[in-house]
Amino acid sequence: MEEHDTMEAGDLAAVLVAVVCLAAIAILMVAVSSLVRTLRTLRETVDMLREEAVPMVADLRRAVDHATAGLVRVDDLLDTAEDISTTVDATSRLAYRALSPPLIGAASLAAGLGRFARRLRGATPAQNVDDQAVDTSAIQLRPKRRRKGVA
Repeated sequence: MEEHDTMEAGDLAAVLVAVVCLAAIAILMVAVSSLVRTLRTLRETVDMLREEAVPMVADLRRAVDHATAGLVRVDDLLDTAEDISTTVDATSRLAYRALSPPLIGAASLAAGLGRFARRLRGATPAQNVDDQAVDTSAIQLRPKRRRKGVA
């Protein structure tokens, strides 16, 4: 009898499974290879970033510390300016209260002495140009005017 090399269904299935497994392994090998390359590139990038970023962060920290010190000085200056402003305000109020009554009294006395001196010389109020008194008979009151459409 002749022997035929025939494949049975189980053998065919085993061969197909083996081929599919080999193809899957090949695809996985390509994916792992790509992943390894990506990880190497990522590691190099992280190393470069670390080399450049750490000094930058240190510089940034120094700049922030310097700015903080400047802000503290500005805050102290503002507090001092506020204290000076409060002191000047209180001093000016005190000076106004202390000096205004005598100055007003002196101005009144000077005006009164001036009028007294003019009267002693014989000047009349109508002849005196410097006198600030207003003659109320010279003031004329006008009636209120109506605007168009306004009652």
